Amino acid sequence: MSQNKSTGANLGFEQKLWSAADKLRSNMDAAEYKHVILGLIFLKYISDAFNEVYNLLKNDPEGFSNPEDVDEYKMRNVFWVPLEARWNYLLNNAKQPAIGKLIDDAMFAIERDNTSLKAVLPKDYARPALDKQRLGELIDLIGSIGLGDSENRSKDVLGRVYEYFLGQFADAEGKKGGQFYTPKSIVKLLVEMIEPYKGRIFDPCCGSGGMFVQSEKFIGAHGGRIGDISVYGQESNQTTWRLCNMNLAIRGIEANVKWGDSFHGDLHRDLKADFILANPPFNDSDWGGERLREDVRWKFGVPPTGNANFAWVQHFIYHLAPTGIAGFVLANGSMSSNTSNEGEIRKNIVEEDLVDCMIALPSQLFYNTMIPACLWFVARDKSNHKFRDRSGKVLFIDARKMGEMVDRRYRELTDEDVQKIAGTYHAWRG
Repeated sequence: MSQNKSTGANLGFEQKLWSAADKLRSNMDAAEYKHVILGLIFLKYISDAFNEVYNLLKNDPEGFSNPEDVDEYKMRNVFWVPLEARWNYLLNNAKQPAIGKLIDDAMFAIERDNTSLKAVLPKDYARPALDKQRLGELIDLIGSIGLGDSENRSKDVLGRVYEYFLGQFADAEGKKGGQFYTPKSIVKLLVEMIEPYKGRIFDPCCGSGGMFVQSEKFIGAHGGRIGDISVYGQESNQTTWRLCNMNLAIRGIEANVKWGDSFHGDLHRDLKADFILANPPFNDSDWGGERLREDVRWKFGVPPTGNANFAWVQHFIYHLAPTGIAGFVLANGSMSSNTSNEGEIRKNIVEEDLVDCMIALPSQLFYNTMIPACLWFVARDKSNHKFRDRSGKVLFIDARKMGEMVDRRYRELTDEDVQKIAGTYHAWRG
């Protein structure tokens, strides 16, 4: 049995933290509660990081530093936290009936003083439906863990708690949860396969930003520098877009992530990416395709209005640089479907020699669907200089028997599985 549960990292305390926090949920829907708790965790993190610098400046032996000087924090790449948003202030007022309003004010104040967080933070803590006693208990609970000081930052405690919670919320929300969360083992496999060391990374349906986070971890693990990549994304759901921006901000990843519908309002129209990583919604029938019959992106055929799969595939190809590579998740049906022009579009893509590798995945990997899935890898130039000439060839990998059940419902690919699959592809690619 795999030691790491698919929903996050094996920290020991994150499961206890989740259990304690979940008890406070009362009758609130998981989708709502997600923003309540992740917003507070974010607030605690930036407050911890701020406090560490504050104490450093306050105890400056030379006496030249001013702990209330905003520039001192910006210079150190730490968010400035105004007085009314500091964790101790909220903790001291956690038992007050007005605690919801105080948190909302804190969120507004942080956005006001940190332009990169503008319109990102949740600000709905004062609403009557949110039990203020439980909210106070939640503040006490989160206050008991260190998140943003340098020791905990070096262990990525927050990143791991955040990832664990995102996974648990995806599980609790079931079908809806998949809109913002791709299971970690699949993201890891996509990243290991395409090795995004240097260049522009793009995800036009980026959810809570897991592809970007994993790319950063990959670069760090292989001795690269995060500054060598530029991150671009788009997300149509505004609350998920906020989650993504918080998820990236806590890791110091600078990204250009836009809010909007990639099909009807492509906000990165001129971008040609070196790497595309994505998990678009499977078999989406409500994508408004009837309004896009003449689109420039449909080079290989007009996708059916009742299924967006091949609209996504062509959107990815359209955004690839001349030597770019894309790795993305699609429903298994995308490999064989012949309905409404799909077979013709697929044939045209294959004949253009763009498909590099296909992987059939095991079942039960996703929170939001039992539909079997596959991974597509599309390369703009299979004869390109970095690898051997693979023109006219496609690698098929059958991984349907891989993975381990982590509980009754879910399976995950182990690290060994990920290395075996990626290693096979890299050996073939040369």
